[in-house]
Amino acid sequence: MARDDEPLHKSLARDTTAYFAYLLLVTTLGPFQFGFHLAELNAPQDVLTCKKQSLQQSSLSISLPHCIPMNTTQFSVVSSIFTLGGLIGALSAGPSCNRYGRILTMRATTISFVIGSALETFATNIPILCFGRLVAGLGCGATIVVVPIYIAETAPPKEKGLFGAFTQISINIGILVAQLLGHFLSRGNLWRIVLAVAGGVGLVQSAGLFLIPESPKWLAEHRSPQQARQILRKIRGHKADIEAEVKAWSIDATEDDISEEEALLSAPPGSHPAPNRKAAASSIGIWSALVHPAYRPAIIAVVAVMLAQQLTGINSIVMYSVSLLSSLLPTTASLLIVGVAAINVVVTILCAPLSDKIGRKTCILLSIAGIGICSVLLAIGLLLGIKLLGAIATLVFVAAFAVGLGPVPYILANELVGPEAVGATQSAGLAANWIGTFLVSQFFPIVDKALGGQGKVYFVFAGFAVLLGAFIAYWVPETKGKSGIEEVWGKREARERIE
Repeated sequence: MARDDEPLHKSLARDTTAYFAYLLLVTTLGPFQFGFHLAELNAPQDVLTCKKQSLQQSSLSISLPHCIPMNTTQFSVVSSIFTLGGLIGALSAGPSCNRYGRILTMRATTISFVIGSALETFATNIPILCFGRLVAGLGCGATIVVVPIYIAETAPPKEKGLFGAFTQISINIGILVAQLLGHFLSRGNLWRIVLAVAGGVGLVQSAGLFLIPESPKWLAEHRSPQQARQILRKIRGHKADIEAEVKAWSIDATEDDISEEEALLSAPPGSHPAPNRKAAASSIGIWSALVHPAYRPAIIAVVAVMLAQQLTGINSIVMYSVSLLSSLLPTTASLLIVGVAAINVVVTILCAPLSDKIGRKTCILLSIAGIGICSVLLAIGLLLGIKLLGAIATLVFVAAFAVGLGPVPYILANELVGPEAVGATQSAGLAANWIGTFLVSQFFPIVDKALGGQGKVYFVFAGFAVLLGAFIAYWVPETKGKSGIEEVWGKREARERIE
């Protein structure tokens, strides 16, 4: 285990195995899909909707239309229907990953990625494009629930904040790749290649998941403590001391028969033994968690942070920034957004260890403060036509998001409730996240137009930053360095949960 005063590179060298790195790479291809689909229509918007004819009429050698005529309202529907799929996927993923396991749920998401991307790529009209976005959204909604849980349950305990940030890092890489491809392929019908890439990534992840084991914590709770111990040993390495982690499961791993243990030694990575009905029955559903006084504070906390992630306006930059900034920077808006996406990736990576150093809550509040200030500056820059101010505010806005509000929300559920309610809490939080994403993607162009354009809508985002920041400061507890909900919420709340 890492010591608090130990340099990060030394603890990582000791605690991180090649096998865990492989698990991290394959599983985070799911969040990559979320970021990619979120941004895939941004750069090609004008070409895809027939608003602008490309000067270079390069095209694929297939008889598909170069564009699909649609107005602003229709494009908003195409963009936002992705969030409807995400909402459905997020609500279903919690019960699914609790009952059937993390890995089986992830495998199901890859089917949505492949089918949804294929429908988008070969779409000839708005309904098919919408249906493809809806199907892809189902997978993205589910993967954003299950992958952070899986990472939290397999990452070295002292670096959970660092590795938890890989969900957001992967989302940002997906956004960057989509923006880059869109920048170079927004002509003719080459924009279809952008949409096809996600399907290829889905196939790669589907193959890679066959070598990924089930979460040891989930196995210990639901099926086989002995197999869970063996998988954890493989993830941590044979020299690692895993007894503290096993003890934290609060399960007697010796209760299984020795014959079962011997049989499990030869079990393939993705196999599942017979379910433990008693353990599975202890899982808490979303509604049960909402009405239970011991779980409700955690759900409110996670929902508040997830809403703050979206209602402070990050996806207005991700989804509409090219058209928004084109009036201010008509020749460089697309290139600026590629730079914004790159900065988002770099800052998220650099700040990944920050939540383990200064705390989850501190990172979130710093992030919200930075976003609120940048929203005001961006509104002023767009309103007064100050190009440099608008560009700098956009860049710093995204950098501030990457400090805390981007990566930290995905790791909170696992630290605020016990394992029996993690899936329900994560689903509730991500459902709120998708609702926030829908509100921004659907109504941002409408509200911006109603306010007269020129970026006045960013004053609204600044207002949300103030309100949600104040609530989070009051309600959400710090979880850094705390070993369980007894420390996070206090002993009284923990006793209520147990009773």
